[in-house]
Amino acid sequence: MGVVLKGKDVIASMKERMLKEVEELKAAGIEPCLSIVRLGAKADDLAYERGAVKRCESLGIKCVVKEYEENITQEELANEIRKINEDGSIHGILVFRPLPKHIDENVIKYVINPDKDIDCFSPVNVAKVFEGDDTGFAPCTPEAVMEMLEHYGVDVTGKKVVVIGRSLVVGKPLSMLLLKKNATVTICHTKTRNLEETVRAADIVIAAAGKARMVTDKFVSPGQVVIDVGINLDQDGNMCGDVDYENVGRIVDMITPVPGGVGTVTTSVLAKNVLAAARRLSGK
Repeated sequence: MGVVLKGKDVIASMKERMLKEVEELKAAGIEPCLSIVRLGAKADDLAYERGAVKRCESLGIKCVVKEYEENITQEELANEIRKINEDGSIHGILVFRPLPKHIDENVIKYVINPDKDIDCFSPVNVAKVFEGDDTGFAPCTPEAVMEMLEHYGVDVTGKKVVVIGRSLVVGKPLSMLLLKKNATVTICHTKTRNLEETVRAADIVIAAAGKARMVTDKFVSPGQVVIDVGINLDQDGNMCGDVDYENVGRIVDMITPVPGGVGTVTTSVLAKNVLAAARRLSGK
């Protein structure tokens, strides 16, 4: 088995840095605060919310959960977000998505204040990510991947990186973050021709297609680093990634597990972004 890149070691390193930041902000009279906007009570939303609140509170970041009925109107939701925008005590906003079908995300994403949009919902932040502008907030999952690579000393400069997945939540923004670090990036997806051959030729493979165990041992070669972003349930109801962990892990040099890998780091990135927003909004 290759070296297992565990999320808990990344989290511990980030926590040490963030505790110092929180202390500095509070010494300046600033209490960093995250507002979570949730419609309804979907199980996956509640699970992530619990993790986010626990992570933030462990760092001394205040969390305010704004829970609304799932049948809230689009205009009512927009007005509630505007109130949060205007609340000077709140520095970060996380809106759980997808929103109910009767609410147009293309409307709501223009309402959220980009300076408080710590998970890249606003088109302003999306554009900044693609422009390489550090004043924008990238989505938390791509940032978590970058944190893991940096923590474990995986230098992407000049490396051939294959990203499997083209979503605006992971694949596309992650590719931009990698390009900014001078990686040579190929974006693939489930319709890519000769996918196995393309993935085998990479130095680093990042699987974010949302398809359980699609990356098998036929896709990989010795010496590779494999980062598994996928979170799926297999036919037995067990959590698994996009990578066939056991078989791929016997071949490659480094691999992330699911659970226990990238997914565990996302709430730490969320907290990191709240602190960055608090600094910027307060002029620190």
